[in-house]
Amino acid sequence: MRTIVIEDRFAAWRAASLAALAEDLPPASIHWRLAEAIEMPQQQASIDYAPASPGTAAASTRLAEVQVSKAFTALLRDAASFRDPQRWAFLYKVLWRWHHGDRSSASPADTDGARLYRMAKSVRRAQHDMIAYVRFRKQPDAQAVPEYLAWYEPEHDVLEWAAEHFAQRMGRSSWLITTPRGAAFWDGSQLHLDARRALPGDHRHDTEDEAEALWIAYYRSTFNPARLNENALEQHMPVRFWKGLPEASLIPGMISEARSGARRLAQASGIGTLNGKAIAVEAEVAQPVREQASSLDACRRCDLWRNATQAVGSAGPRSARIMLIGEQPGDQEDLSGQPFVGPAGQLLDLAIERAGLLRDQVYLTNAVKHFKWEPRGKRRLHKTPMQREIEACHHWLEHELDTVRPAVIVALGATALTALLRRKAKLRDYVNAPFEIDDGWVIATYHPSFALRQQDDNSRDEVLDDMIRALVLAREMADADAPLHGRARNDSA
Repeated sequence: MRTIVIEDRFAAWRAASLAALAEDLPPASIHWRLAEAIEMPQQQASIDYAPASPGTAAASTRLAEVQVSKAFTALLRDAASFRDPQRWAFLYKVLWRWHHGDRSSASPADTDGARLYRMAKSVRRAQHDMIAYVRFRKQPDAQAVPEYLAWYEPEHDVLEWAAEHFAQRMGRSSWLITTPRGAAFWDGSQLHLDARRALPGDHRHDTEDEAEALWIAYYRSTFNPARLNENALEQHMPVRFWKGLPEASLIPGMISEARSGARRLAQASGIGTLNGKAIAVEAEVAQPVREQASSLDACRRCDLWRNATQAVGSAGPRSARIMLIGEQPGDQEDLSGQPFVGPAGQLLDLAIERAGLLRDQVYLTNAVKHFKWEPRGKRRLHKTPMQREIEACHHWLEHELDTVRPAVIVALGATALTALLRRKAKLRDYVNAPFEIDDGWVIATYHPSFALRQQDDNSRDEVLDDMIRALVLAREMADADAPLHGRARNDSA
C-alpha cells in the first residue's frame, strides 16, 4: 500500500495522479491523504510514497506518456471541488480506467461515470449559487483595505473559482471573501487564496453600509404581495442562503403580510357576492332602520360599476319642466362624469336648439348610471343594458323624478321607455304619442345614437326630425301643461 500526501487542491492531485499512472499504480494500492490532515510536521510524517517532482527529468518522461482529453480534464476539475473525503481516491479510479482504455468511466450510463457527473453538476450549481448570493459590504473607512467584505458558506470548494470570477469584474477595488474553510483576497491586481493569514487587523463583517440600507428599502418597495409564490421563492433562493443576504431579514415579514392580505381578500370576495338574508328578531331588540346609501358613486346595486370609470349623474336645473332620459353613459361620458357630452350628446344639442329650447332649461339624465361596454381592440363599444340592470338603477331614476317633478318626460330610446314603464316595450308603438304616467306626461322618441348609426344622410335626417318634433311637442305641452297632440293613455306598470 502506497500513501500519497497532497494538498487539498486539484493541481496537486493532478500532478500526483499523473505520476502514479506513469508508474502504473492501481487504485487499490494507493492511500490518499491530505497534508493538512497529518498532525505532525509534513517532513516528519510517515510517507511510503511521494511522487517525483514535476521538474525532474524522470517525472517529465513519465508524465508525457499519460494522455487525457481536455473535456475529461474539465469534468475531473469540476468534480474535484465536490466535498467528499474519498473524492481524490474516486477521481483516481476514474482516471485509471480511462488511461487503460475504459472510456465508459466518463459516461453517465456507467456507475462511476454517473457519480462523476453528479459531482460535477452539484459543483457547478454551487458555483452559480456563490456568485449569485455573495453580498459585499463596503467599509466606512475610505482608506480601509480591503474596501469590501463578504462572508459566504459554499456547499463545495468553489471559493477559488468564484474569486477568479469576481477578480475579473471588480476592477481595482480590493475585497475579501471569507468562508469557513478559507478566504480569498483581491488587492486590486493580484488574487491571494487563504488570505486571512496575510491580512493585518480584525476584518469583521458587522460594518454599516449606506448602499445596503438603500438596497433594502428598494427591495421592500418592489415587493408585490399579489404575485408571491413561496415555492418558487424557496426554489430560486433556498433558505440556507438567507443568513448571508441583507434583504433576507425582510422576507419572513413580507410573506406573513402577504398571507394575511390573501386571506382577507379571499374572504371579502366571497362574502361580497353573497345575497343578503333577512334575519327575524324581536321588535324590542331590533336596531333602527338605516337609510340606504345616497351616494351614486357608492352604488353597487348591479355589477356594471366594476368595469366603469365612474357613475354618471344628471345635469340641469331641478326646476326644469322637461326631463330628457337617455339609455346610459357612453365612452366619453364615462370618462368625464357628465351626461350627453359625446357625439350623441352633440346631436342632441342640435335637436334641442332647433326645437327652440336651451340645454340649460332641460334636465338630462340616463336610465342606467354606469357605462356598459365590451372591448373591440383598443375601443370600448356600447352594449345594451339588461332588464335586471335597468331595474337596479330604477331607484336613482325614481329619486330624480320625485325631486324634479317634470311636467313632460322625453324618453330617448327603448331603454328609457322600458325604465319608465318597468317592462319591455317597443319604441315604435309610442313614438311621438304622448301618454300620462304618475301625474306627468311621457313622449317617446329615438335616441340620438340611433341617428348616428344610420347608413345614409336621408335616414339620419329623418330620425333627427322625429327627435325635433318630440322636443317641440314637449315644449308646447310643458308651456300649456296639457297634451296638444296624440291620445293620452295610462300605461304604467
